[in-house]
Amino acid sequence: MHIPRRGAAAVALSCGLLASLPALAADEPRYYNQVSLRAEVSKEVARDLMVVTLYSEAQNSDPGKLAKEITEAMNKAVQQARQVKDVKISQGSRNSYPIYDTKGQKITGWRERAELRLESADFPALSKLTGELLQDLKMGGMDFSIAPATRKSSEDALLKDAVAAFKARAQLATEALGGKGYKVVSLNLNSSGYPRPYLRNAPMAMMAKGAADEAAPAPDIEAGTSEVSMSADGLIEVQVP
Repeated sequence: MHIPRRGAAAVALSCGLLASLPALAADEPRYYNQVSLRAEVSKEVARDLMVVTLYSEAQNSDPGKLAKEITEAMNKAVQQARQVKDVKISQGSRNSYPIYDTKGQKITGWRERAELRLESADFPALSKLTGELLQDLKMGGMDFSIAPATRKSSEDALLKDAVAAFKARAQLATEALGGKGYKVVSLNLNSSGYPRPYLRNAPMAMMAKGAADEAAPAPDIEAGTSEVSMSADGLIEVQVP
């Protein structure tokens, strides 16, 4: 005797109904709908890391003297920066290139540039140090980003929220299909929204003046926040009676 195969009901879901697959358990036929789901949670995270790039640039007809001048300027800045607590110091790029005459045929001199990168979560301390260093160096840029430790803690919190949101959506999908229950087939968690360093036009004149004049107030630094998110993308199987 031929028994017609029972088909699963087709249900349109915003989260996406992929397929209806038959499965057998014990002596009773059961049917499972595979449903793809996405849940996303987000929060505002403060940019708590200040990054300042300073540089020394000069030119000279003697490349040896030029290199010595740049090296001395950078060494002086590094020694000064080391006196400030909780400031991370790293050397940036250093480049030297020739200067040609008006005809572009003969080298008349050399120009060299070297960068110094400073990082700190202590904005006032780094702002003050920057103002002092601007007496000899030039400002390349001021950036704000999220510190690694802050990023990890926010990701951990968002991960738990994303999984909870995924479970809630899975339960809604199960109820919409009239299912008895569901099981998670796969689940992917991804964070996004962490910004690249946020570039601000540095108040160079104010910083330099503040360092030269003790009565001048230090400029207020407002780094702002960024909205970051954690998404949970997965596949569930809903048991349909």
